[in-house]
Amino acid sequence: MIQEPTLLNALQQRSAKQAERRQFFRKTGGFAAGMAGGAILTACGGGSGDSVAQSAPSDADILNFALNLEYLEAQFYQYAVFGTGLGQNQLGGTGTQGVVQGGRQVAFRDPVVAQYAREIAEDEAAHVAFLRTALGSAAVAQPAIDIGVGPNSAFSVAARAAGLITAGQTFDPYLNDENFLLGAFIFEDVGVTAYKGASPLITNKTYLEAAAGILAAEAYHAGLVRTVLYSKGLTTPSLRTSADAISNARDSLDNAKDQDQGITGTATASNIVPADANGICYSRTPDDVLNIVYLNPGAVRQGGFFPAGVNGNLVMSSAFA
Repeated sequence: MIQEPTLLNALQQRSAKQAERRQFFRKTGGFAAGMAGGAILTACGGGSGDSVAQSAPSDADILNFALNLEYLEAQFYQYAVFGTGLGQNQLGGTGTQGVVQGGRQVAFRDPVVAQYAREIAEDEAAHVAFLRTALGSAAVAQPAIDIGVGPNSAFSVAARAAGLITAGQTFDPYLNDENFLLGAFIFEDVGVTAYKGASPLITNKTYLEAAAGILAAEAYHAGLVRTVLYSKGLTTPSLRTSADAISNARDSLDNAKDQDQGITGTATASNIVPADANGICYSRTPDDVLNIVYLNPGAVRQGGFFPAGVNGNLVMSSAFA
């Protein structure tokens, strides 16, 4: 499990740098300046771009990396909606198969949230099955996953880093509709940006089309979660504030860029779609994604929601200054 002082210190150091980065992008024109500087590959890959520049992962590597993330999302939603996890026939494969720590059914009060949650749960389980079929015998096993409840659980560490709870307190994403939505918000935007970041790395057009289809589904999920959070936040402003705080915490983990966006827009508009000035969603590289799910901005192989790391060849996160 991540050492919380490491994460909290990184967040404090990061906040001092964010104002400088925002001012830099105002002066240089952001994406246009990056293009002019020849950073096309980095922009396509997103994040630090280290994994893109240094190596070219195979299509199987990329799909297996995505499968690890789908295991995480699917198990969270399966437990939240149905009270049980994925079937044993969907968990085996190469690498070390791990168990799921925690997870329980949510007693949803809002029937709309309950229906949305069920739909997403079914989609995520289908993503796992699809990727496992596409990969065949090359599919990685489900790694150990922490979606539990407790002061040292991954959800609590993430919530504490976002300022939602204090030292010793617990964040329970299964407690009620609102906590469930905040827990889902931690994952959904990461999935969208991960698939977009992987798209230029996939060489097989059939796999690329499939990944694009999953990206679209994840984008619908993310937009749905962001919309419901914003809507409920109109009557409960603290909910919007909490979502924005989660966004800031993610932004403090993935890389040195300031790109993650919360759900609060201007005084007269929401921010359901986290896009740039061109209306384009940003990307994350595999190491950016691992920084978030490991809950550690350093170069590590495990932690956070994957206490023993992920399975496959893309397992190492990337430190940034």
